[in-house]
Amino acid sequence: MSSSMMPLASQDALAAGAGLDTETLAMMLETVRDFVRDALPDERLLQLDRDDECPVDMVRAMCGDQLGIQLLFIPEEYGGMGGGAIDVYRVCEQMAGLDVGIATSVLATFLGSDPIFVGATPEQKSQWLSEIAERGILYAYGATEPDAGSDLAALKTTATPVLAGGTVSGYRLNGRKQWISNGGIADKYTILASAPGGPSWFVLDRGTEGFTQNRPEDKHGIRLSNTAALFLDDAFVPVGNLVGGVEGQGLIQAQKVFGYTRLMVAAFGLGAGWSALDRAITYSTTRIQGGTPLSEKQGYTHKLIVPHAVRLEAARAFIEFVAARIDTGEGADGALNTEGAIAKYLATEAGNLAADAAIQAHGGYGYTREYLVEKIRRDVRITTIYEGTSEIMEMTIARDRWQQHLKTAGRYYLESAAGLRALDTRHPDVGAGTAAVACEALAGVLEACRAGRLTRNQHVLLRLGELIAAAEGAGCFAGRVAAALDGELPAKASHRFDGSALAAMSRVFARDAAQKVACDGLRWVTGAAGARAVGGGPLPGGRWLDAAFAVQEGLIGDMDRVADALYGRSDVKDLMK
Repeated sequence: MSSSMMPLASQDALAAGAGLDTETLAMMLETVRDFVRDALPDERLLQLDRDDECPVDMVRAMCGDQLGIQLLFIPEEYGGMGGGAIDVYRVCEQMAGLDVGIATSVLATFLGSDPIFVGATPEQKSQWLSEIAERGILYAYGATEPDAGSDLAALKTTATPVLAGGTVSGYRLNGRKQWISNGGIADKYTILASAPGGPSWFVLDRGTEGFTQNRPEDKHGIRLSNTAALFLDDAFVPVGNLVGGVEGQGLIQAQKVFGYTRLMVAAFGLGAGWSALDRAITYSTTRIQGGTPLSEKQGYTHKLIVPHAVRLEAARAFIEFVAARIDTGEGADGALNTEGAIAKYLATEAGNLAADAAIQAHGGYGYTREYLVEKIRRDVRITTIYEGTSEIMEMTIARDRWQQHLKTAGRYYLESAAGLRALDTRHPDVGAGTAAVACEALAGVLEACRAGRLTRNQHVLLRLGELIAAAEGAGCFAGRVAAALDGELPAKASHRFDGSALAAMSRVFARDAAQKVACDGLRWVTGAAGARAVGGGPLPGGRWLDAAFAVQEGLIGDMDRVADALYGRSDVKDLMK
């Protein structure tokens, strides 16, 4: 995150009014919560999970006249509400906090219509997007294949032109799609297939001859969503259903929306993680051990509660940073794919860790099916897999920022550090100085990797992706907290915690980032290059480690402040005096 990418700039974008107004967003969040809770109380959720049943009628009601949630994703010109990225993230977080499976079913329609949004002709958009808005048509996104996984370029499904009178009248589709959300219940499908001109998207109707859906997959989690394989055996699709009317645009169209769709999955990780953690927080206030509640035991809260709240709120900061930039138009043509990858990586990894800790926080009860934290842990696991695995995210992040390091002759993260130190001068309480330490160490790690040509080791490259996400997340969190303390956090942002609580969280996260980058960075440089740098000189890691350990002072006190904020025990501002 260079100095030109400091998150403070995005606060203006958040306030610019893209998408819904604040009151409409608040009403939608409340309506979604009440609708799902009324239709799916905890007992019903657990029963559907046990039965491995997708409540299709409810999904259709949510995307129909009863709730109309699909309108959020559709531009106003096609009959929708024209929600912005901030609106979508807030609603996705809300849905995932209720049930990730249900959220997945709703997201699948938006994902399935993505090729239409970015590549269809005006006439096609008018037809297909309008019927989603008016009729609640469910879509499925038919990209993934059994042998290709996340590698869309390796697809084997083919689209063979059918000629009539010397012109193409349609295509015969042949192949198989795997792990398709809404695969067994959708009304329409966007199918990626290899045409003579290259990979292309086609819109295929349910019931087309030669097009069948397999039985639902027996999944580890998100059992309330329908996931099924698709079979295409000479299925005919009219030429008018070629998205955009031109062959060979499929991969370009898919890449254009990753920054956006990965942001939604990031919100799923955030929502599910907080849902699990909130249940653990509530449980700990009533579970008595040794005469006092677990919530009053520092060994419990500082291992199982505090670190996960911190990671989740750091991820939220990055999600809001990216969403605000998308709402100002910066995400066009996939320009924010790397930032979307960082948001997804931070949030989904944090969500998984939080849900895992929530089971531990419940003890034996958490390991039983009657407690929802067990289900949430199984559900949130998918967020590190679909829309790009965590490993793909690491690779995406590392490759892009590695190029930035090379193009700027190593100045990329040093400029980030300079910007953070300037922020630290104005706001010494938000962790910006510590985040600067993380960025400075990261610049050193990247330079050592360049000098030793260490990125030839794929594992080193992926670990750099992890370190980059941590450092950028720390810088972004500090910027969000500064905005909160200045009273500049926009109305549509999350306001669960006040600026003082967020400041303590940011300081904790920045310390963790500095330690991770310095220690793990030196570990991987040493592990790949040996104990001495290329050319025989000593590795420069000593100064990184000294700085990273120096900023750990005050860590326990800040964790205490975070715990008090989470449990509402006192005003965090008073604790900082």
